[in-house]
Amino acid sequence: MGAPLAGGVHGPGHLRTLTAVVLDTLESAARTRGGPLPAGGPDEVARRTTALAAPVLPEEGIGAEAALADLVRAVAEGAADPADPACVAHLHCPPLAVAAAAELAGAALNPSMDSWDQAPAAGVIEELTTAALARLVHPDAPAPDALITSGGTESNLVALLLARERAAAGPGSEPSTPLRVVTGANAHHSVHRAAWMLGLAAPTVVACHDGRIDPAALDRTLAGLGGGPVLVVATAGTTDEGRIDPLPEIARIAQRYGAELHVDAAYGGPLLFSERLAPRLAGLDRAVSVTLDLHKLGWQPVAAGVLAVADTALLAPLSLRADYLNADDDTEAGLPDLLGRSVRTTRRPDALKMAVTFRALGRRGLSELVEHCVRTAEEFGRAVDARPALRRRPGAIGISTVLFRPVVADEREAEAGDAVVAEVRRTLLMDGRAVLGRAVAEDGDGRRRLWLKATLLHPAAADLLPLLDLVTEAAERAAAAEDGNSRSAAGGTGAPATERLSP
Repeated sequence: MGAPLAGGVHGPGHLRTLTAVVLDTLESAARTRGGPLPAGGPDEVARRTTALAAPVLPEEGIGAEAALADLVRAVAEGAADPADPACVAHLHCPPLAVAAAAELAGAALNPSMDSWDQAPAAGVIEELTTAALARLVHPDAPAPDALITSGGTESNLVALLLARERAAAGPGSEPSTPLRVVTGANAHHSVHRAAWMLGLAAPTVVACHDGRIDPAALDRTLAGLGGGPVLVVATAGTTDEGRIDPLPEIARIAQRYGAELHVDAAYGGPLLFSERLAPRLAGLDRAVSVTLDLHKLGWQPVAAGVLAVADTALLAPLSLRADYLNADDDTEAGLPDLLGRSVRTTRRPDALKMAVTFRALGRRGLSELVEHCVRTAEEFGRAVDARPALRRRPGAIGISTVLFRPVVADEREAEAGDAVVAEVRRTLLMDGRAVLGRAVAEDGDGRRRLWLKATLLHPAAADLLPLLDLVTEAAERAAAAEDGNSRSAAGGTGAPATERLSP
């Protein structure tokens, strides 16, 4: 047979051979790449990848082992590898080996989580996993529940959908008022997109101070709305700064005005695993719904999202009947109904890798990994502070995110300084030496500036000082180039003007 299957009695044997090809290729490709990402930039990566991957659909196939060797090599040599300590740009974690191995099992068995007869045991694993996560978020609620989602974007969408349906039901037979969403200027873009997708009015945006919702501004905003159903969306771990909104105050203000609270804790939620760090999320349990994302500070392969709710009854609007999946008589006969557990139909057994990780490490092991990342960020921040050539954004470090910039950027006018920061990042990307993020955030003087962003999610990273050496060196080069461009422009040589940034 030219295309053996992954499942059944003989499937593991076929997989064993092919997996060996994959693992050998991953290992050699990482050595070839020699850093956090390939050197040369987009054009060079495209050239090398195309040479190995094209044509993707040949008239005659080249065989499983050859195809795996070529394309895995292409994607691995051309990867931005979050397992490299210098890959710190985004909320992009290195997955744990045990989670990746569980992912392989799920892919081989291929259960579809939309009916019991496609996922008998996988459905039980999902139920156990969601129950554990729901209880973690809402420890005192009588009947908490959780859904597995594709990530924070879907979780926020479903949270707003459920809130919209509660608002539409209205009290008794009275006409309902459309739901209004109130969120901070620090909110993830998915909140705004979800409102748009659901036909809701654009969210009312509340001012922030130091990257967090200003409670006084929220109070004024809710007072001005004059009643009606409102969902306040707070953030526990902003994308750019890792800031956690003042959840206890927000919950009290929302309750005062009869508003509900949803918290986007896609980044910060796993702090709950740590007894020492969980108090940073005080007030989270007062939210009607909470977004978690375990492919961030949870070291799961994408996708691993969760939406936790305080009461399982809140999920009722997702109920749906499709006779071929959850016929009434089948449900009455005892077959579990999985269709109402998602807005998707076909979906992967993403709970499996979470459950394997949780069982393997336990809450204590997970706590140690979370605390390591937070501690690493604090140490990294102190290392930045100790470097005269670098400056950290004033204020506390947000979870595991550190914003900093070269001092040479501060020695220039605002736009020119930001151009130096942007060029440092691009230089390191093009050289394949580091993957740093960028964020526009308020400085100590109140001005918004461009910063380099290090999001530290590596559960075993130790020495990050070489990364600061790379930044310092690249900053000196960028500043010298900027000075040279300025002199050339002043001399009328036709050199390009300083880049205008639109972060």
